[in-house]
Amino acid sequence: MTATLTIAQAGPALTIQDMGRPGWRAQGLTKGGAADPVALYEGAALLGQSPELAVIEMTGTGGTFTADADIRIALTGATMAASIDGDAIVWNASHMLPAGAKLTIGGTTGGTYGYLHVGGGIASDTLLGARASHLSAGLGQPLAAGDALPLAADKSRETGLQLPRDSRFDGGTVRVVASMQTDHFTADERKRFETTAFTRDPRANRMGVRMDHDVTGFSAEGGLSILSEVIVPGDIQITGDGAPFVLMGECQTTGGYPRIGTVIPRDLPRVAQAASGTAIRFEFITLEQAITLETQHRQDIKALGGKVTPLVRDPAKIRNLLAYQLVGGAISATDNPFEEEH
Repeated sequence: MTATLTIAQAGPALTIQDMGRPGWRAQGLTKGGAADPVALYEGAALLGQSPELAVIEMTGTGGTFTADADIRIALTGATMAASIDGDAIVWNASHMLPAGAKLTIGGTTGGTYGYLHVGGGIASDTLLGARASHLSAGLGQPLAAGDALPLAADKSRETGLQLPRDSRFDGGTVRVVASMQTDHFTADERKRFETTAFTRDPRANRMGVRMDHDVTGFSAEGGLSILSEVIVPGDIQITGDGAPFVLMGECQTTGGYPRIGTVIPRDLPRVAQAASGTAIRFEFITLEQAITLETQHRQDIKALGGKVTPLVRDPAKIRNLLAYQLVGGAISATDNPFEEEH
C-alpha cells in the first residue's frame, strides 16, 4: 500500500534530500545530499530500511504534515519540538502517524538540520540519479504548503524505537588534515588557527559555513597568486577578510582561495549541525589518523541498528525483571496498623 504525505504548513527551508548524486564533479556538480548524512543512517536504523531512501530535511524549523493512510515516521538530526494531534512525541525515535492526524514540527532546540523520515521513503521523481534537491545547481526546490509527496510502499509496521542522542550537535573539536595549500601558511599561522576559538556564523548555508573569530584574520604566503583548481566539501578556504569558510555538500567544484586544511568526512556533520554561535575548534591530525577515525566511524554507523531500543520496554523481554521493585505499598492483611510496635 502506498500513501501521500501532504504539507499543510512549511518552514522556509524544507527540501527533499538523500545521499546525493556522486559522479558529476567533472560536469561542475558536487554530490550534495543531506547536510547531515549520519541522520539518514539513524532514521534508517529506526525504521529498519535503507539509508538511501529520500527524506525531508528541515533547516531551523519544520512544518505541519498529514498523511492519507497510516504511515511510519522517524525524526532525527537537530532536536525539534514535535507532536501528533497536540500530543508531544519523542525526537530521535520512530512513531506511527495515523491517517488524517496532524504532525507538527517546530523550531530547533539543538542543532541546525532536522530530518523527517517515512516508512518506504519519499518516491519523488529522480533527477541525474537522485531525489536530493541541489538548490545552488537549480535541481529541485524548497517544499511549500500544499505539496503532496508520494511515498513508496513500506515493508514494515514496527515503530516505538529510539536511539541515544549524538554529541555532533554541540560543536567542539573538528579534525582536519593538510590540504593543497596548507604549506602556504606558516607554522605559526597554522598553530594560531588551531588555538583560536571559532563560532558558526549565522549566514551559513548548504554551500558553506563561515567561521567567526575575535582575532586578526588568517592569511597565506602568496595567497593572491593561487590559481583556481578543484575543491571538495570539507575544504577550509581562507577568504579575503581572513575568515575560514568550510565548504559543504552544495559547494562549487573549483575555487581560488587558499585552503588551510580539509575537515575529515566524519566531522563535517559537526560543522553542519553547529547552531549559530556554537563554539568550534580545529585540530590538525595526520592522514593515517584520519583513515583510522573514518574506518571506526563506518563501523559505528553499521552498528546503529544494535543501539536501537524500545521507547516503552516490554516486561516479557526484560531479563532482570525480578531485580526491579515492581510493587509498592504492600501491607499485611492480619496486622493492625494502629498497634504500636514494641
